[in-house]
Amino acid sequence: MHRIAIDYTPAIEQSGGIGRYARELTAALAALDKDKAYRLFVAGADSVALPPAPSPNFLWRPTAISPRWLARIWHRARLPLPVELFTGKVDLYHATDFVLPYTRPSTRTLLTVHDLSFVRVPEAASPPLKAYLDAVVPRSVERADHVLADSFATKDDLVDLYKTPADKITVLYSGVDQRFRRVSQQSALESARAKYGLADFRYLLSVGTVQPRKNYSRVIRALAELRASGLDLHYAIAGAKGWLEGEMQRTIASSGMEDFVHLLGYVDDEDLPALYSDSRMLLMPSLYEGFGLPILEAMACGVPVITSKISSLPEVAGDAAILIDPADTAELRDAMLAVETDTKLREQLVQNGYGQAEKFSWQRSAAQLLSVYKSMLAD
Repeated sequence: MHRIAIDYTPAIEQSGGIGRYARELTAALAALDKDKAYRLFVAGADSVALPPAPSPNFLWRPTAISPRWLARIWHRARLPLPVELFTGKVDLYHATDFVLPYTRPSTRTLLTVHDLSFVRVPEAASPPLKAYLDAVVPRSVERADHVLADSFATKDDLVDLYKTPADKITVLYSGVDQRFRRVSQQSALESARAKYGLADFRYLLSVGTVQPRKNYSRVIRALAELRASGLDLHYAIAGAKGWLEGEMQRTIASSGMEDFVHLLGYVDDEDLPALYSDSRMLLMPSLYEGFGLPILEAMACGVPVITSKISSLPEVAGDAAILIDPADTAELRDAMLAVETDTKLREQLVQNGYGQAEKFSWQRSAAQLLSVYKSMLAD
């Protein structure tokens, strides 16, 4: 029986997209594959605090050593401490979050690279994190036997920026969980509004960590113009605090939007379908994305989407969203106005969105991942 280790640390540690990727993909894989022995590696974890494993053939392999200390050991001091000391002997190790630890020479290695935003949009990255990733990610990509990219845009970036051979990269799209469906029960909608302080506002929604790459400041400026023209709309941002959020806070103050921008912080996964369903539209005018999962989640909930026409976002949105130049505030404002006021446009976007979201599922993603595992273990 083949033994495969998966770095499950981001699933426990992170609330954003990478954490969701690790949680959903592992759960779908556990439902699909009962034949191999899986080891879920979690840094900085106590085995007592971990939830039940997703399947009997999945076992926890936690270590109390924190991710920060392991990064120092593996990537700063570059001590060749093999991860198998924690996972036990495995045939394949899947690193799910950009960086590859040291492994024994006989272990096959698979690395997921979600995006290269820290290279493409350096001004939007936290300087310490960028410095770390600039040093570690290229090294990890070169060492890995195979690489998973979240999109063809990310694959193209790996080829262009790191000169990674194209045949070393497989594009593995994320999926949409079945719980993302339109919520129509008024009690559920009202409960979510009350929990996050949204009262009876007509609100636009963005989902994602608060950071410059998400382009929230430009949304706020566009919305301020729409409010000045008489549209009574609010803006809700569902996402944990990230970095370099000072510009956004200054934009809120300078545009007089203090009472109309609602920073919800981290939102529980179970609350997201209701928040999506009750919003007027999803806004994701990012400066760069490796995938853009909120686009599909919103579409599955019957919500119109406005997003950027750059990086991976057109791949994800297809013909089911309005694509705009993320640097053009007027274009964003006009798109927001059109979606809010044009009933036929809204209906068309919603119908197209349902069809687009159905193209993506974690079950398909897990089946493709299992195929990659089998191919690597057969080599």
